[in-house]
Amino acid sequence: MGHRPPKDVQEAAQRAVRWIDEGKAGKGFTDTGRDRAHQLAEGREVSDQDIKKIKAYFARHTVDKDATGFHGGEDGYPSPGRVAWDAWGGDAGERWSGTIEA
Repeated sequence: MGHRPPKDVQEAAQRAVRWIDEGKAGKGFTDTGRDRAHQLAEGREVSDQDIKKIKAYFARHTVDKDATGFHGGEDGYPSPGRVAWDAWGGDAGERWSGTIEA
């Protein structure tokens, strides 16, 4: 069964795609993150397996929210961590994926 990302998840990923295109993702940004950003930004179906990966991403990267440049108005915004966070759907993606049994 597939899941469609809600509008707020798509918007976060669209923002990330713009930042990626502007070169703000950093050297360590992966093709996986780039692919996920496009999938979510375009509102493509997300499989249960993808939901598991999204949940795992957020579980591993919550610490990125404490880094300088994560929040608007801070020096270095958007940090590469913020670009990646939004590539996976941002705060909305974390909430959404958490509501799905996968």
